[in-house]
Amino acid sequence: MASGNGSNGPRDVVFDMDDNDQRGAKETRGSSCETEEDGNKPTYCVTDVPPWYLCILLAIQLCHQCGRFLIPGSSPVQHYLTSFGAMTSVPLILSEGLCLQHDILTQSQLINTGFFASGLITLLQVTFGVRLPILQGATFALLTPSMAMLSMPEWKCPTWTQNASLVNTSSPLFVEVWLTRLRTLQGSIMVASLLQILIGFSGLVGFLMRFVGPLTIAPTVSLIGLSLYDSVGAKVGSHWGISAMTTVLIVLFSQYLRRTPIPVPAYSRAKKLHSSKLYIFQTMPILLGIAASWFVCYLLTISDVLPSDPAQYGYLARTDVKGDVVNQASWFTLPYPGQWGMPAVSLAGVLGMMAGIVCSMAESVGDYHACARLSGAPPPPKHAISRGIAVEGLGSLLAGGFGTGNGTTSFSENVAALGITKVGSRVVILVSGVFMILMGMLGKIGAIFTTIPTPVMGGMFLIMFGVITAAGVSNLQSTDMNSSRNIFVFGFSMFTALVIPNFITKNPDLLQTGVKEVDQVLRILLTTNMFVGGVLGFFLDNTIPGTKRERGLLAWDKGDPEDSAHAAGTDQVYDLPFGITSRLSSQSWVRHVPFCPWEGNGSGNDAPQSEQPLRGPLVTDEPL
Repeated sequence: MASGNGSNGPRDVVFDMDDNDQRGAKETRGSSCETEEDGNKPTYCVTDVPPWYLCILLAIQLCHQCGRFLIPGSSPVQHYLTSFGAMTSVPLILSEGLCLQHDILTQSQLINTGFFASGLITLLQVTFGVRLPILQGATFALLTPSMAMLSMPEWKCPTWTQNASLVNTSSPLFVEVWLTRLRTLQGSIMVASLLQILIGFSGLVGFLMRFVGPLTIAPTVSLIGLSLYDSVGAKVGSHWGISAMTTVLIVLFSQYLRRTPIPVPAYSRAKKLHSSKLYIFQTMPILLGIAASWFVCYLLTISDVLPSDPAQYGYLARTDVKGDVVNQASWFTLPYPGQWGMPAVSLAGVLGMMAGIVCSMAESVGDYHACARLSGAPPPPKHAISRGIAVEGLGSLLAGGFGTGNGTTSFSENVAALGITKVGSRVVILVSGVFMILMGMLGKIGAIFTTIPTPVMGGMFLIMFGVITAAGVSNLQSTDMNSSRNIFVFGFSMFTALVIPNFITKNPDLLQTGVKEVDQVLRILLTTNMFVGGVLGFFLDNTIPGTKRERGLLAWDKGDPEDSAHAAGTDQVYDLPFGITSRLSSQSWVRHVPFCPWEGNGSGNDAPQSEQPLRGPLVTDEPL
C-alpha cells in the first residue's frame, strides 16, 4: 500500500470546517491523492496509510458508524457513542418478538455479539471482499421479515412473558421460550445467506441488477421504515413529552444549529496553540439530543417526578427501570458461534429472509460505487463487486452462527461520511473493525446501551425511520415522476404493501391452504411489507412498457463521470492481498472464476452498465 507522505496528517478533521480553513489544511497534509486544485478528492485515498496515531483517532470516530441513518450535516464522531442506531436498535426491537423485553442482560449480550460479529466481518470485507473502506453491520432489511416471522401465531410470546412480575429470567421455562425463537431465527438467516453467497461467487449480481431499478428499490427501502411505525409508536407513547423533547433537540442541533461553531483551543505543528472552530452541533447532534434527554430523565427520576409504579404512564422514562444490569454484566465476554445452542430452520423464515437478502444486495452494490468515488478509487470491477456480495453473504452466515438475530450489510452512512472526513483509507476501517471486536468483548458496553430510557429511544427512532423512508423515496429522483406510468407503479406498490400485510395480520385464519408449511410461508411473505412492495414494483416496472429514461435506468447506466476523474491508481486497488492475485495471474482458468481478478478482466471503467451505475437506496450524491 502506498503511504501518505505528509508528516502533518489531518489533525483538525472535526475542526475548521469552513472552506478557507479546509484549503489551508490541505496545503500541509500532502496526501498522494489530494491536490490544491481539486478539493473534491479525499485527503487519504483507499491505499494510503495515515500515521498510526491518526489511524487510531479516525478508527475510534468511525468504528461506531453503525446507525443505519445519518442526519444531514452530521459527522462520524457522533457515531462512536450513537452506534445503537442499528447495532442496538435491532436487538432491542427484536427482543419484543423474542420475548426478551424483561431480560435486559440477554439484550446486552445480543448487542455485544452484534458488535463482535460486525467487526470480524468488516475485517473480512476490507481484506478479501470488495476491498473498499466500508463498514459492515446489522441490517434493517432482515429485521422486517424477522418481526413478521416472530409475529406468527405459533411464535407469539406467551402472555406471562409480557409481565415483568411473572418473569424469572433464570427459569428454564423462560429460557426455552426465547432460545427456541432465537435459534430458529439464526438458522433461517444462515440458510438464506447461502443465496447471497451463491449469487456473489457465481457472478450473477450484474445480471440480476439489470432488472432492479429505482421503482423496485424505492418502495422496498421506504417500507423498511414505514413497517416499523407500530413498534416506534409504542416506544414514543411510553412518554410523549420525553420523546418529543428528544426529537426536537435532535432536529434543533442537526438542522438549525449545525453551522454554528464553538471556539475551542487546538494545537497543530503549524499553528501551535490556537483557537479553532468546533462544529459540535454538526458533528454530534444525535449524541447531544439523547444525552440531554437522558439527563432530564435522570433528574425526573431522582426527584420522583416520574411514577415508580410500572402500571402508570411515564414509568418507562425512569432511568432505573432496567435495574442493576450494568453491575450484573461481566467486564469481559467472548461471543462464539453456537453460543445459544444448535440453530433450527424454518422454511417460511428462510424465504422471508431471502427477500431481505435481495434488498440488501441491491443496496450494497450502490454503496460500493459511491464508496469508490469518495475514497479516490476507480469504479469497482465485476470481480470486486461479486466478491463483496459473497463476503456479505458469508458475513450473514457468521452473524447467524454467532447468534446476533440479524445478518450484515454495508453501512451506507459510512459511505456518506467519507464525503465529510475526506479520509478514504481502508487501513482506518481495518482498525475500526478491531475496535468493534474489542467493543463486543466488553460486556459493560452492551449493558449501558440497554439502559437508555424507552421514550428517548422512541424519539430517536422517529428520526431514524423517517430518514430511511425518505431515503427510499429519494431513489425516484432519476425517474420521470411526471409519467403516469411511474406514479402508478410506485403508488400502487406502496399502498398495496401497507394494506395486504395489515389485513393478513388482523385476519390470520383466513389464509389457510390446508398445508401448514405453505400457510407459514405465505403468512410471513405477505406480512412483510417490503417483500410485497418490492415484488409489485419489480413486476410492474419490468412488464409495463416504458423507456429507459422514463424508468430511471438511463441515469444509472451513465454512472458518475467523477468516478473516473477522481480515481487514483488503477483497478489493482481491488486485487487480492498477500500476492494472491500475482500468483493466480499465470493460471488460465482464473478468467473463468467471476470473483478472481486477472489481467484483462476489465476495470470498473468498462464494467457492464448494469453494475457500474447502481446507487444504493440509502446513498445520495451528498451526505444525508
